[in-house]
Amino acid sequence: MLEFYGYAKCDTCRRAKRALDEAGIAYREIDITVDPPRFAELQAWRKGELIELKQLLNTNGVDYRRLKMSEKVQKLPEQEVLKLLAHNGRLLKRPIITDGKRVTVGFKNPGAILAAWIER
Repeated sequence: MLEFYGYAKCDTCRRAKRALDEAGIAYREIDITVDPPRFAELQAWRKGELIELKQLLNTNGVDYRRLKMSEKVQKLPEQEVLKLLAHNGRLLKRPIITDGKRVTVGFKNPGAILAAWIER
């Protein structure tokens, strides 16, 4: 079963959930603000080159700006940035959908994202 990291107040997450539901794709919903992906998960996604670091960043988020993450991303080693993301789910772009082997982030291209999960 897929894990769907999202946030209830996020319009993009609501659209993604509706699309998954309509496609009959089962998932377990996880509140990214309460239970973000663990450091080990983020690290595995990066080591497996499943996702670029910049794709994980919620650059439009209030916490991202408040914590001056754009500066930290430039200065800190990637492992330190991943630790920050693992401790504050609001820094992560959402939704994050994973089956443990693959991962998609965001929902800008619904057709491609749905196709990725329908074909699994």
